[in-house]
Amino acid sequence: MQRKHYAKKRVLRDGSSLSFGIAVSKFNTDITSSLLEGALKTLKDAGVKKENIQILEVPGSFELPFACLKLTKKKPDAILALGCIIKGETSHDVYIAQSVATGLTELSLAVKIPVIFGVLTTNNLKQAKTRSTGETNKGAECAETALEMAYLK
Repeated sequence: MQRKHYAKKRVLRDGSSLSFGIAVSKFNTDITSSLLEGALKTLKDAGVKKENIQILEVPGSFELPFACLKLTKKKPDAILALGCIIKGETSHDVYIAQSVATGLTELSLAVKIPVIFGVLTTNNLKQAKTRSTGETNKGAECAETALEMAYLK
């Protein structure tokens, strides 16, 4: 029996009174710029004012936890961490992804600000492109989660 996939109806929280930080990796910039674009569009669609979004760029995904720590100084309602780690010939990707995930989780709990994991961890570039464009833009999904978590906070 085949499962049917239904398009999720997008209902966004009102973000007009909220502020967000976004840390984005410059490594795999063709992917991360699409993630950032999707996140910014979603936040804009939710009514978040441009001046209530602070963006920090860092060299790679490994630097995202530190950038998110810097963003907490502005006391945003939530922070998005956007990056892309693509599997290579070694297991380097596993170590980086685990370190980033742990760092972001620990930061979120320590500062009591939601830090949303928007780091793609894919096997190849094709998967990364699929997850960073169109209807499956994980940056947009990350922003939706940030809006939800900002209200939970």
